[in-house]
Amino acid sequence: MPALKWIRGCFAALVVLSGGNAAFAADLFAALDVTTPRVRMEAPAFVLPDLDGHEIRLSDFKGKVVLLNFWATWCGPCREEMPDMQALWEKTRDKGFVILAVAADRGEKKPVMAFARELALTFPILLDPGGDVRNRYEVAALPMSYLIGRDGRISGRVVGGKAWASPEAFALIDHLLHQGGGPNPPE
Repeated sequence: MPALKWIRGCFAALVVLSGGNAAFAADLFAALDVTTPRVRMEAPAFVLPDLDGHEIRLSDFKGKVVLLNFWATWCGPCREEMPDMQALWEKTRDKGFVILAVAADRGEKKPVMAFARELALTFPILLDPGGDVRNRYEVAALPMSYLIGRDGRISGRVVGGKAWASPEAFALIDHLLHQGGGPNPPE
């Protein structure tokens, strides 16, 4: 475990020392197989209820880096990546980072609540039973995640489960937190 902390520290130092170098950022995006858009468009707005019934708006998180994750309780790769997402959340939430996990389950919220409780998830979990937000984000597979920069623009898309607690993921989020965008500058 100490070796892993050392590696993470090295990646964080590289991000800082790189001074936002676009090539370094592109390497981070590539390491996690993050697809970056040619033009960083504004993330589509939405309002969804959380597990407590409170309305959550994407606009509530303007100025923060957002990992918008689409998942389902019946999705194996979703279950596998959730503990890593929790670790990422715990380490970075006080730095201006938020995870919004949108459940694609179409039934009652009880299975979603049980899933979140079982995995001890503390980041916001939202319900999209009609699939409206999934359609707006053109979600074709689960899990699928979008990285949204502090400027509210989409920095990248990730298809499939990822090792969100990896040194590369921490470095990528650190880069986004310090630069506000992706490897290509906002227009």
